[in-house]
Amino acid sequence: MSADSSAADANARPSIETLEAILDVTYTWSYQDTRQQLRNLYDKATHAQWDARAALPWHLDVDLDKPMGPEHLLPLYGSEIWARMTSAEKIALNKETSSWTLSQFLHGEQGALLAAAQLVDCVPDLDSKLYGASQVYDEARHVDVYNRYLHEKVGFSYPINTHLKTLLDMILKDSRWDMKFLGMQIMVEGLAMAAFGMIRQSTEEPLLRDLTAYVMGDEARHVAFGVLSLKDYYRDQSEAVRAEREDFVYEAARLMRDRFLFQEVWEKTGLPVKRCMEIALDNTGQVMFRQLLFAKIVPAIKKMGLLSDRQRARFAELGILQFETWDDPFADLEREEALRRQRMGQTATH
Repeated sequence: MSADSSAADANARPSIETLEAILDVTYTWSYQDTRQQLRNLYDKATHAQWDARAALPWHLDVDLDKPMGPEHLLPLYGSEIWARMTSAEKIALNKETSSWTLSQFLHGEQGALLAAAQLVDCVPDLDSKLYGASQVYDEARHVDVYNRYLHEKVGFSYPINTHLKTLLDMILKDSRWDMKFLGMQIMVEGLAMAAFGMIRQSTEEPLLRDLTAYVMGDEARHVAFGVLSLKDYYRDQSEAVRAEREDFVYEAARLMRDRFLFQEVWEKTGLPVKRCMEIALDNTGQVMFRQLLFAKIVPAIKKMGLLSDRQRARFAELGILQFETWDDPFADLEREEALRRQRMGQTATH
């Protein structure tokens, strides 16, 4: 590990930060009242649990000289800075951007762990509490696997990006249960689903590919959980309530778009920060990547009735409105369930 890598890892070492949050704790005494679709999702979750140590090929070595995905998706690709770099410098920079990306996944999973735990306390019905409890275990496993991959295979990590931290704080500090669903289950988890899907399709690294596939199976259920919990709720709310939620969605979308400019990488490596962020913002591959991140979010927002004409105009400005006709979260869930059954069948035959 290089001195620079060690320094970055030191900056990312565990520290304690406490947020002051107001949260209602809701008992549910009507044990016989069942929301069947949520109960079915809970049943799927209990049958789909996986052991990270047994399921993943941790014995494999990871070749850090190979990029995590196609070269044209690297943030500086095609720029004048990229043209001046040697092959060794490009490889070193790829390690940094890969570590940064995976580190943000790790931090996002910890945010999801905390939010899922809050949901168990505050959601008003029993089936949501049961499913929320299963998600707490999912998120703990995700934190574990990304932490292990980063520190055993990559060797160093990055601190949380300021835009992601802002969004997680907004979600965790909000006292309203539906805002936690909207922020975490739809926005953060939906973005993760899209990002993981691109990594699963493009990476040639077998451990990362398998890890991503398992995590995606869980994330598909999490997004469906959010949609099932919110679509009927928002249908019965006032226009003012829906407008406020649309504003939150737009602000969260902007924060998530801006987080993928790799500012911390440019600061660490000594590259010109402002210029590199401009390149990353305008890079064709990165523009496509950031837009595709919303491929899971926009259909979910539409299904919940939060895609008004006003929101359509704002999504068009962000370049993501075209995803409103893409597969909804339940199609993703069915697809991931089929892939899970296929993996189980392959495991049984070996």
